[in-house]
Amino acid sequence: MAKIIGPKKIRSYGQQFKATAVKLSHLPGVQVQDVAESLDIHPFMLSRWRKEYREGLIVDNDTPDIETPATASELQRLRQLEKEHARLKEEHELLKKAIRFCSERKQKSTPSSSRTGKDTKSR
Repeated sequence: MAKIIGPKKIRSYGQQFKATAVKLSHLPGVQVQDVAESLDIHPFMLSRWRKEYREGLIVDNDTPDIETPATASELQRLRQLEKEHARLKEEHELLKKAIRFCSERKQKSTPSSSRTGKDTKSR
């Protein structure tokens, strides 16, 4: 079945947003991909903004200084927590599969449970 393609959603970001995103991506120990993901933009767009920032096309007049050790450590902690959350979700899915497997195996190995009640033998 053909996929219906509608008009593309194009967002316009201001100079201050772009400058803030670029500054966040320049923090030590922070990856471009993590910043892009947290801002819900494509990593290529952030890379392009970084290039434009270097060339002077993006100016950060009103952008507050965000290059503090607290911000960098908070972003690193966030990345660590996201990785741990993903690992725990995977472990949870594996445990659910194991429980399902064991319960199906147990049902197959037990005698028929269709006999219930008192003595079902015919006399």
